[in-house]
Amino acid sequence: MKDGWIKVAAASPVLRVADCDYNAQQIVAAMRRADALGVKLLVFPALTLCGVSCYALREHRMLLEGAQRALRQVVEASYGTDMLCFVGLPLRVGSAVYSAAAAVCNGELLGYTAGELPEECDGSWIGSELSPDGGCGLHRDMLFTHARCPDIKIAVEPEAGLDRATAHTGALAKKGAVLIAQMGSFAKTVDSTEAALLNVRYESKTWKTGLLLAAPGAGESTTDRVYSGLCLAAENGKILAQSEGEDALCVTEIDVQYMQELRRGISDFERGAPALVWDAACAETALTRPVSRCPDLPEDEEALRRYCRDMLDIQVAGLVRRMRYARLDHCVVGISGGVDSTLSVLVCAEAMKKMGLPASNLVAVTMPCFGTSSRTRANAVALAGSLGAQLRVIDITDSVLRHFDDIGHAHDDYSVAFENAQARERTQVLMDIANKVNGLDVGTEDMSEYIDGWCTFCGDHASMYDVNLGLTKTQVRSLVAQIAEESGNAALRAVLRDVLDCPISPELLPVRDDEISQKSEDTVGSYSLQDFFTHCILRCGFTPRKTFRLAKIAYGDEYGDAALLGWLKSYGKRLFSQQFKRGCLMDGPAVTDFTLSPRCGLRLPSDAEDAIFQQELEELTQELKP
Repeated sequence: MKDGWIKVAAASPVLRVADCDYNAQQIVAAMRRADALGVKLLVFPALTLCGVSCYALREHRMLLEGAQRALRQVVEASYGTDMLCFVGLPLRVGSAVYSAAAAVCNGELLGYTAGELPEECDGSWIGSELSPDGGCGLHRDMLFTHARCPDIKIAVEPEAGLDRATAHTGALAKKGAVLIAQMGSFAKTVDSTEAALLNVRYESKTWKTGLLLAAPGAGESTTDRVYSGLCLAAENGKILAQSEGEDALCVTEIDVQYMQELRRGISDFERGAPALVWDAACAETALTRPVSRCPDLPEDEEALRRYCRDMLDIQVAGLVRRMRYARLDHCVVGISGGVDSTLSVLVCAEAMKKMGLPASNLVAVTMPCFGTSSRTRANAVALAGSLGAQLRVIDITDSVLRHFDDIGHAHDDYSVAFENAQARERTQVLMDIANKVNGLDVGTEDMSEYIDGWCTFCGDHASMYDVNLGLTKTQVRSLVAQIAEESGNAALRAVLRDVLDCPISPELLPVRDDEISQKSEDTVGSYSLQDFFTHCILRCGFTPRKTFRLAKIAYGDEYGDAALLGWLKSYGKRLFSQQFKRGCLMDGPAVTDFTLSPRCGLRLPSDAEDAIFQQELEELTQELKP
């Protein structure tokens, strides 16, 4: 369970109604199958030992006693394994019979839990020779915690239907359960799978938890219903694994550490609730769940199209509101031919349409200087023309050279002052034009560049409103690609595709043979990799070590260990040292729940040290040495 992952499974074996001995054999077979896969938590459907469709039979003495005998077989078969299993059975308490979950691990019956148990019965003891002390605790909402990983707290719902409210799931989560096993009792209908998927996604997202669901399957009575054996696993609103059919089994890993990070700072989730302890090896969990290189983007094509439309709508809505509030009627954008400024221009063009203003009220300003290539300049001109924007070409070379003379900077000194002077000159031009035309200087920098500090302070770092502030470079590129695909304007589509094909560059150092010589990713690393790091470290709260492990899975052989560690170290250094730029960012709309806004987003001190971050990476470097 290293790094917070626990391998889990939901199983729905083929049963026989009221045949407890046969059902125990099927349960044991499923347990062995799961154990061979390294599973540490296994859940079965409600009333597994007798079947949920046995109806009134579950209250009969013969079946109640038969279920206990069958449970003995399951407990004995679990000896030698460290897997926690939840098995369903009817349990008599006085004159009442409850649908209960028996918690079984390593030849021991840890106890029973029943969600409908009255408060006065909570904590009762049920006589049982399966327990070391001859009795088992019966609890209403007991948590189970790992002996060596106490942060792993698990709860079980012994009978979960589709028509229930989420109050019980929420109560378990609030008690501290970061993983909830639901023993389903519902039958198959034409919309039951869709309803279950909706429930599981909603509950896991709402309560910031991992959910594991097993529903009854083949072998149940078809007198009135049919059962499908649906098995699901979800984490924070995302379905990780799904199986449905005879002998269904879904296996995946749930990141309980991530659930804890999501809950950090939220007082609703209690700490220190009593729990039964189970033990398992704390070895590294082999991951089978997919790890996406683009965790901030949907993988499904249709979902990605909707996602991109929503991102664009958010950017446009923010810009329109700001312009109307300030009573402005022009947008001014510095257009370089790069992907970020291209998106800003596209957003401004949509804002002009929404405000009922002419396309020419969008002022696209291209300002060539020492590093401008003919390709990017041509793309900037073509983009403005395809949108009907007002194009202004202002060569800033002479202005920058005069500035060099004013400050005593040699014209062939290509140090940081050489680069930053150009960026600040461009910002001055844009803001002054905006003042002249009753307009807004719309920024172009994206989240990725602010995180790594790849911008000039008070240069491209500054604007009057930055519509790209809430998007990573990966999201920017995806949105521009989607706009190109959906555009009916052939000229626009062609220029957008060429923009995406160009290397990312600030174009501040002189070009050689009209080719872009300064490439951002040569200095700060792949933006795909940087955005992956940002998702893991800033959004999920993962350590550098865990982030490295996930990157190895996501990128395969594309990067060696040394290269990945090198880029992680560089990322950490920039993350800490460049916070002073993020601390005074202008307004701009967030498109996800993560933003760099110094008012409501990431808040870091501008002079924090990265020593702990780098120390962990150095330790990992030493461990990986041959």
